[in-house]
Formats: sequence, structure tokens, C-alpha cells
Amino acid sequence: MMKYWHETLAVARRILIELRRRRRSLIFWTIFPVAVLLLNGFIYAERAKENLSFQEAFERAAPATLVGAALFFSCLGGSVATVVAEREHRTLRRLFLSPLSGTSYFLGIFVAHLAIALGQTLLIGAITASLGAQFHGSLPLGGLIILLSILSYVGVGFILGTQFARRTEDVNALVATFGVPLLILGGAFVPAFIFPQSLLNLAQYNPIYHMNEALTQVTAEGKSFSEISVHLWFLLGFTLAMIGVGWISYRRMLSIERQL
Repeated sequence: MMKYWHETLAVARRILIELRRRRRSLIFWTIFPVAVLLLNGFIYAERAKENLSFQEAFERAAPATLVGAALFFSCLGGSVATVVAEREHRTLRRLFLSPLSGTSYFLGIFVAHLAIALGQTLLIGAITASLGAQFHGSLPLGGLIILLSILSYVGVGFILGTQFARRTEDVNALVATFGVPLLILGGAFVPAFIFPQSLLNLAQYNPIYHMNEALTQVTAEGKSFSEISVHLWFLLGFTLAMIGVGWISYRRMLSIERQL
């Protein structure tokens, strides 16, 4: 067990060091969610100024920004880019010649993006708090929603990175094609309360919508587990499915790489 733990941390550390050397991705993953937070906050404040204060507007903007913008691009887009880059750099071939296990490699990528996601969570939380917003709900419940969001994004990232992306140039096209419509429908860029009923009905099948709604209802409205159980059960099922399919896709990719 300790062997897997040390190998997982080693893989995660290597990925984070590589990102730190490039720096641009980390800078963009910092600037982008801050910009979206400010835009969403001012949109909420303007559209609902008779019902929400400035601070309450940012309390509702923060969850959508975090799970819909920050975590999506760092955990999903980042994991796709990591898998594709590792294949292009022949890292996987070197993996077969080392004692490092495939399981540790899989977990290491997850831990690396978990660390980035936690940094983004702290950043969004600090900016929101500095604007007067407060956290009204259960901190463990909010953490659970964020963790499920990270797991599901990384799982989807492994599926896209191992099955559909072959070159670095494919990453942006994949993320834009699959992600941007889901982000808009999930309320990440446009508040869901202005959606027509037909889009709200369609959003019920969108995992990002459930992430956004669950986290908003916990942080801004202080709702309990039972009150958001529909969103949580949807997220739990989706997360387990994506991790399972992502693991199968990863093992299939390893089998193909061995044969090349």
C-alpha cells in the first residue's frame, strides 16, 4: 500500500513541477476563474438587484464560477492535456520499463489536478469573502460536492484524452465541442434563473447544472443533505460512472501502447 502511495505522490509532484515550469497554464487557470467570478457576480447583482444584495450576488456567483469554470478547465481540460502530452512525449513507454504501476500513474494525475483544484477553490473563496460574501451551509457537504465535481471531471478527462485526442491540437477542439455547450446550459456563464423552461428541463440531464445547483444551495442558502439529495445522487452516480469508464479507457490505452 505504501508503495502505491509513494508512487502516486511522485507522479503528482512531477506533473505539478512540469506545470510550474511552463507557468502559463497555472496563470491562465488563475486569471480565468477570477474574471468569470467578477462577471457572474455583477450579472447577478444587476439582474436581481431588487432581491439580492451585492454580497448575496457574489455568494451565488462563486459556486458557478468554481465548478463550472475553474474546475472544468483545470481538471477536465487539464487531465486531457496531461494524458495527450504524456503519450506524445513517450512517457507511457518509459512507464512500462519502470517498476511504476499503472494504478499509481492514474492516481497521480488525479492528485495533481486535485491540488490545482484546491488552490482554485481557496482563491475563489478568498476573493468572494473579501467582497463580503459568506458561507452559509455545511463545510463538509460543500467539500463533498467539490470533490465529486473534481472526480467526475478527471474521469471525463481520461475518457476524452485516451479515446478521442491523439495530438495536443485536439485538446482545445474536444474541450470546446463537449464542454462549452454544457457549461452554458449548466449556468456557469449565464445564470440559470434566466433560462426559459425548455432549457431548464434540458439542464436536468447536465451534470454541471447539478454541481452548480448543489453547491449554490449549500453555500448561499445553507441547505442540508436531504434538501439537495436529488442533485447529490445524480452527481454520485455520474462520478462513479465516469471514474469507472475513465479507468477502463485508461487500461485500454495502456494495452494499445504496449503493442505499438
